Amino acid sequence: MTDFLPSIPFLNLTKINRAYDPIFKERFSDFVQSGVYVKGKAVADFERDFAAFCGAQYCIGVGNGLDALTLILKGYIILGAINPGDEVLVAANTFIATILSIKQAGLTPILIEPDHVSFTMNPYHVENYISDKTRVLLPTHLYGQLAAMTAMNEIAKKHNLLVISDAAQAHGAKDEHGKMAGSLCDAASFSFYPTKNLGALGDGGAVTTSDKKLAEVVRSIGNYGVSSKYKNQYIGVNSRLDELQAVFLIEKLKNLERDNNKRRALAKKYLSLINNDKIHLPAWDGSENHVFHLFVVRVADRKEFCTYLENSGIGYLIHYPIPPHKQKALQELSSLVLPITEKIHDEVVSIPLHIGLEDQEVMHIINVLNQY
Repeated sequence: MTDFLPSIPFLNLTKINRAYDPIFKERFSDFVQSGVYVKGKAVADFERDFAAFCGAQYCIGVGNGLDALTLILKGYIILGAINPGDEVLVAANTFIATILSIKQAGLTPILIEPDHVSFTMNPYHVENYISDKTRVLLPTHLYGQLAAMTAMNEIAKKHNLLVISDAAQAHGAKDEHGKMAGSLCDAASFSFYPTKNLGALGDGGAVTTSDKKLAEVVRSIGNYGVSSKYKNQYIGVNSRLDELQAVFLIEKLKNLERDNNKRRALAKKYLSLINNDKIHLPAWDGSENHVFHLFVVRVADRKEFCTYLENSGIGYLIHYPIPPHKQKALQELSSLVLPITEKIHDEVVSIPLHIGLEDQEVMHIINVLNQY
């Protein structure tokens, strides 16, 4: 192992965003000169472009990914499709924000074990948990890989349920028919947190849907519940996509498919060249159903592996060290027995995979992992 290469951070947002410096500065100047800093043309343009990109009829920009999910659920409550207290079947190993949205909407999360290969919500477990209070299936496209949406939609149709996807990590992922995340179910939520494949330079989020009534209600409750200026129809909140972040996102969206393809190419290199029985690599069929927001491996002794990476100068993160049902904030779920979820959370480590990686850095990471 060489010792002359610099340390490789898990993610280098400065390097990734540096390519946009000239256009961002130009667009920022235009933004300042416009005098319109909230709910302006940039937000409207981005909503139009992102809806078209996803193949949905509507996009509503909101403050962040958590708000996006919460507003969808609250919107369906207002429309009478869900009642307070109803049950939402959700992936047990998702990021806690998915479950927080359910709680914040006054609904009941029912945690479903993931598939042990893809780590996404297992449709074969879903029907065992459907009750007369179940109204929603809420799969997460975890790490950038689509959940089993065909199966989820079939189950939902059979039981007259809504399907809402947490697509916060899956911008641009496509199913076998070429349909994008964001148009695969009744509604989807996105985050534009800076680390995402489509990342802003601050917080941001969006709802996509082809349900006109839902789109109207979500837009209203995200803007204080107004129906027209100073007329409030609902108990709303202030959750709007920032105009300046929309300016940046418009530019980044133009390159999203290119960037996702680079991520897939890096993932293919890892999958073909990392060869170590102590490291379990993610499963992927090579299709466009994965955009590799994260490249997540599993190891039996995570502490030892992470120490090895640190000593080798390789950055890493753990997504996520504590499963939601073990979080103090969700103590009412602490008695759940979820062995697959707990095993995943005990073993996962995310290694660097992003569009700013140089070829020699990628090969260095591969060599380090092969020598573990």
